[in-house]
Amino acid sequence: MSKAAKILFNVAAIMAVFSVSAFAAEGGETYKWAHYIAAGFGMGIAALGTGMGQGNAIRGAVEGISRNPSASGKISTTMIIGLALIESIAIYALVVALILLLVV
Repeated sequence: MSKAAKILFNVAAIMAVFSVSAFAAEGGETYKWAHYIAAGFGMGIAALGTGMGQGNAIRGAVEGISRNPSASGKISTTMIIGLALIESIAIYALVVALILLLVV
């Protein structure tokens, strides 16, 4: 397991432990601060993951183009589609964060 994966796992474990207080409300009280923290951490982890994924995708595309310049059109098209799919993960995380902040 890489160092980045260990760090992400530890952050997820810490978030899981602290998120219990959001569901332990008594008498209908809600802890809004827990929702703010969860939304912030969720967006931060999503941005970190998508940034790393996009960096790896671009690195691979540039390496592929440098090895075979005649295939640059196909590689670039595939890379742009892949980057759009990677970015959609961050958009999904934003939607979940907004639901946490506005609905709950």
